[in-house]
Amino acid sequence: MFAKYRQHVAKSILGLAAAAVLVPAAGAQQLVRLRLPQIAPTREHVAFTRPPVHIVTTADLSAPPTSAFTPAIIRHAYGFDLVANQGAGQTIAVIDAYDDANIESDLATFSSQFGLPACSSTTGCFTKLYATGVQPQASAQWVIETALDVEWAHAIAPRANIILVEANSYALSDLLVAVDLAVTKGASVVSMSWTTPEFSGERSMDTHFLASGVTFLAASGDSGAGVNYPAASPDVISVGGTSLTLTAQQNYQSEAAWSGSGGGVSAYESEPIFQEQFGVPNDASGYRVVPDVSLDANPGTGFAVYNSIPYQGAEGWFQVGGTSAATPQWAAAIAIVNSMRAAAQKAPYSGAASPLYPMNTRLDSLTFNPINRPVATDCRMVCRSIAGYDIFTGLGSPQVKNLVPTLAARP
Repeated sequence: MFAKYRQHVAKSILGLAAAAVLVPAAGAQQLVRLRLPQIAPTREHVAFTRPPVHIVTTADLSAPPTSAFTPAIIRHAYGFDLVANQGAGQTIAVIDAYDDANIESDLATFSSQFGLPACSSTTGCFTKLYATGVQPQASAQWVIETALDVEWAHAIAPRANIILVEANSYALSDLLVAVDLAVTKGASVVSMSWTTPEFSGERSMDTHFLASGVTFLAASGDSGAGVNYPAASPDVISVGGTSLTLTAQQNYQSEAAWSGSGGGVSAYESEPIFQEQFGVPNDASGYRVVPDVSLDANPGTGFAVYNSIPYQGAEGWFQVGGTSAATPQWAAAIAIVNSMRAAAQKAPYSGAASPLYPMNTRLDSLTFNPINRPVATDCRMVCRSIAGYDIFTGLGSPQVKNLVPTLAARP
């Protein structure tokens, strides 16, 4: 019965392409929200995930959309260009479902377009693995997610190695098999841009995120108020989303909470000690609050992504947003921290989000950008905020020139 159910769900996801056809008008942009099935887990089946990703396309896909952020713009906005280290010697694992047959060549196109170092299997920079040793089937709904994750991890930490581990399906159990394989293959950072609604048995899954010397990052979701897994686990860094505004000179100006960013109080995960000590507001529930941190995720200010596998008849350059975009970039930031720590003969960053919270009380350090909360927004179960933390965006987005060296300098 379970196998039959999974076959039914797999057919449903693969048939989504017929539900919304991309036919953009000349010169226009069309926002397409990728919605994979959200199935509440029961005793009869495991949880199924979806990538929190939003796709914008234009009539001309032969070049990056002019409205999309490029690696140079983002690296400058957050200050990655002020840190010499680019992640050398570290391995970022990207975990996604199904097979992207063109990902290595698409990464090459992306890197060439933006003047990034080449990253290929020939040099050992890029590796693609199948979670069970068997090539998964293809899924047009997941290839853009995979392209986003791989390309933007490389954009932020261009000297780090990348391992893409492809799960057999979008079942949480299959994706966790991929997570475990990434750890055995030497990843120091694991990026997970997929979510499933919380379920009563999720705490038993948290052991997958307890590997020594490995940091796990998970997208908080893109449906607004609500908590998703694995972002709810206190053993991962939960990444929310903002809307980034730049000056006319493309310098950082401000950020506001993005309305799609997932966040709230977990129904099952206990409040971690680092949130209790920091005073994160949860209305005395005693449960975990997400997200921990954030970065731009608004698809209207999205990221240039190259994908050559047809998605609803379109292939080429897309503008992509969602907390899916923020997560691999935060993973890359941790890889840079680990590279600096390795150079100083220190152990990798550890402790999930625990080291981040005390840093945001140092007003003279300015390790996080403060995020504005729009007036007309849902308070997401907890309406109070405190200095240095908001339930929309966590501690905020990184001020890399201060945040990365501070984390690298920790004992």
